Amino acid sequence: MDLTEIKAAARKSAFARRKQAFDTAAPGQSAHLSAFLAGHRGVPMAGFMPIRTEINPLSAMAEAAAYGPVGVPVIQGAGLPLEFSRWEPECTLREGPFGAQVPLVDDYFDPEIVIVPLVAFDANGGRLGYGGGFYDRTLERLRARRATLAVGFAFNAQEAADLPLEPTDQPLDMIITESGVRHFG
Repeated sequence: MDLTEIKAAARKSAFARRKQAFDTAAPGQSAHLSAFLAGHRGVPMAGFMPIRTEINPLSAMAEAAAYGPVGVPVIQGAGLPLEFSRWEPECTLREGPFGAQVPLVDDYFDPEIVIVPLVAFDANGGRLGYGGGFYDRTLERLRARRATLAVGFAFNAQEAADLPLEPTDQPLDMIITESGVRHFG
């Protein structure tokens, strides 16, 4: 098997585990994310609009938006980094690429904390995404400008022992799940 096939198999397995976790999730999935963000009030941050079976960060994002700018990713095109547009609870949204909702009016800024969606993560801060490389390019660009904290947000079930990672994959600084917080590095 080549790397593309290995990644596809890893994603298929992780999607199945994520769906199971999503289907059986209890309320309060974002409690640990809320607690983490409360310690960083006012710091520009970006979350994400959950799609399909992703864990839901919206309540934590809404709390953070009361104290400082919160953005959501907007895909600019294939091979390009993401931009983050200011989001607020109840803001008017439109459909963006891949079915994710984005603010109707673009108001871009650079976050210092990025809450990263993912398909799978490992015990060392490795992350397997959807395969477009959007977050890898974005984190590389943001980290070249200033310190940027990459916080994975996922279900415990999304952890995997051996992820097929590449040198261009940007590591997570920490992972927050429904049951706690883990720091890497």
